[in-house]
Amino acid sequence: MTATHSLDVPGAVITYDVRLPATPSGEPPLMLIGSPMDASGFVTLAGHFSDRTLITYDPRGTARSVRTDPAPESTPAQHADDIRRVIEAVGGPVDLFASSGGAVNSLALVAAHPGLVRTLVAHEPPAVRFTPDHKEAEAAVLGIRALYERSGIGPAMVKFIQIVSMKGPVPPGFADEPGPDPATFGLPAEDDGARNDTLLGQNLVTCCLYEPDFDALRAAPTRIVVGVGAESEDELANRSGRGVAERLGISPTVFPSNHAGFLGGEYGQHGDPVPFATTLRQVLAA
Repeated sequence: MTATHSLDVPGAVITYDVRLPATPSGEPPLMLIGSPMDASGFVTLAGHFSDRTLITYDPRGTARSVRTDPAPESTPAQHADDIRRVIEAVGGPVDLFASSGGAVNSLALVAAHPGLVRTLVAHEPPAVRFTPDHKEAEAAVLGIRALYERSGIGPAMVKFIQIVSMKGPVPPGFADEPGPDPATFGLPAEDDGARNDTLLGQNLVTCCLYEPDFDALRAAPTRIVVGVGAESEDELANRSGRGVAERLGISPTVFPSNHAGFLGGEYGQHGDPVPFATTLRQVLAA
């Protein structure tokens, strides 16, 4: 049984879902989050944890969660506070699987509210300041944001797709190099004037340039696991995750497939969700 709720928070109305198990396992609730990925991205993964209460939500500014503040960007601290309020509304502590930008936001959550999370699995947090090529990576992030403001979603999204799939260090001047025709990716080449994209406008810079409070994270009672994809080796989010793990003094845990290995057809993407879920269950039980 799934129940959908809404929650008024500063600057947004957050929508979240709670799925109750037919046969409870006795384990704490499991929350599955992304950013900007919303709850619809976790349908397949949730199906592998039918023995647990499951919590999913739409981050502010995505899908059913509407922003009410005029600020151009949202920060990991704001997202973390939204997650905190959802957990407290449902009743914690929880185990938390967090993907991509959600992993960055979850690190902010645990640093500020460690008692709410028993185990955090932060899968490939794209905190680019913790890569060996961090200067080039940061310049690329800022350059993509500037390209978005200058030319719109098509050209900027093409560069974003390029950088997240690139193997190896980010080359100097990456954002200034011409990208492929956006039409080849099904993206508009013409600028429609809109600047309301959740990824490129709201979250890209604040997420990717976020610096976690590593002292607070190391001191937290929360067990923190940093996951990286077996097939995303040398990609930017994978390398960022490894950098975060190093600063936490832990070894990253390798998950099957890639950055979105838990997807089973959501958004037309297929990872390897069965072994991914098996690995996640083993990690949570360790």
